[in-house]
Amino acid sequence: MHYETIQFERRGAGAWIILDSPKNMNSVSSTMLGELESVLKECEKDSSTKVVVLTGAGSSFCAGADLKNVLSSLNNTEPGSKDFLDMFDQVAGLLRRMPKPVIAAVNGLALAGGLELVMCCDIVFAAESAKIGDAHSNFGVFPGAGGAAVLPKKIGLNRAKYLLFSGDFLSATEMERFGLVNKVVPDSQLVEEVENFVEKLAAKSPLVLRRMKEVANASVDQTQDAALRHEMLHLRQHVRSYDLAEGLKAFAEKRKPEFKGY
Repeated sequence: MHYETIQFERRGAGAWIILDSPKNMNSVSSTMLGELESVLKECEKDSSTKVVVLTGAGSSFCAGADLKNVLSSLNNTEPGSKDFLDMFDQVAGLLRRMPKPVIAAVNGLALAGGLELVMCCDIVFAAESAKIGDAHSNFGVFPGAGGAAVLPKKIGLNRAKYLLFSGDFLSATEMERFGLVNKVVPDSQLVEEVENFVEKLAAKSPLVLRRMKEVANASVDQTQDAALRHEMLHLRQHVRSYDLAEGLKAFAEKRKPEFKGY
């Protein structure tokens, strides 16, 4: 299928979604959101896709929303139909709720809505040259996909306020120290590092990864007791799974397990 603003590539067990509007620093438009929604739904349904990767073409990951497109969408959307904000919220939700691991490969600027896309991912790899910031305040724009609501949970309240209020761009190394970025790698090694990590995750039980992601995500807004009950509920279900039996059998037989995801 042909896309105008993204590339979609299958590389082994990984589905690579590449934001591809480099002249606009991969700024998010309504067209891009529609295409992202389509491919994310496809990734969720496709059993051969074990991991989803989100990255950008050219020198930027994503510089945020295309503000001209946002204004046009808000002013011209028919009553009762989805506008830009609705579409962005839909895409962010698909990323967060994806039952498979989602990796951000941050290859350049990740600002405002670009940062919000990064925050929707489970694991973040960043090139050494990457710059990450909120930037909404620089243009009098209010975040709507987690800038103010989720960022404090990711990096702590005071650090989040600094990014939100200042609009500054921080280095990948600084964001690794803050806890948003998992690993910083040389620019030339970013793709290879992510591809290797995809293959590592692809060898795991997709059922385990899905259940781990669900419980871990839910725990952020739960008490410890509630989170532990949720974990035990999944464990009770998991002990009846094929993947657990296969994993234990493979361990006993000293071989690699062949998981099936159920």
